[in-house]
Amino acid sequence: MIDPAAQLDEHISTIQGLRPLLGELEAIARKMTESLAANGKILWMGNGGSAADSQHLAAELVGRFSRERRGLASVALTTDSSILTAVGNDYGYERVFARQVEAICRPGDVVVGISTSGNSPNVLQALDAAIECNAITVGLTGGSGGKMSDVVDHCLVVPATSTARIQEAHILMGHIICDWIEASVVGG
Repeated sequence: MIDPAAQLDEHISTIQGLRPLLGELEAIARKMTESLAANGKILWMGNGGSAADSQHLAAELVGRFSRERRGLASVALTTDSSILTAVGNDYGYERVFARQVEAICRPGDVVVGISTSGNSPNVLQALDAAIECNAITVGLTGGSGGKMSDVVDHCLVVPATSTARIQEAHILMGHIICDWIEASVVGG
């Protein structure tokens, strides 16, 4: 049987475990704000639930989080089915994000890879492409951080091993980042 109380306790413990990451979270939000202020953009990517998180967080910046303001340049690389299937077919699934980064990333942009394990090959290849482009790289991961933690400029490693708890923490951290950026843009 599932114990909802145990799941809630695990969630609370995971979220409380994010406190040591607040300094890095702020550093990431500052880098994103600086990039947007310099006409840069934020690119997001991930697989499965992390793809959904990428779309969700890109939408918070293009639309709005909680304040009226201009739209901000933010793109989820997970949404164009024609690109994903063409690149997957022609180059392999490992290249579906890297090819997009090669095409639209510019120096100073921020590229965010979301992977609960930190070991998703297609996310890692795209982060390598972002590094080649002189972009700022960010990882959202969990557990040990996986390979991603060794590659990116900034990494938020959720102190948990449960995919569900890691994803819950990722969306919370993403919301905090969006709130920070938005407050900076509107001066609040």
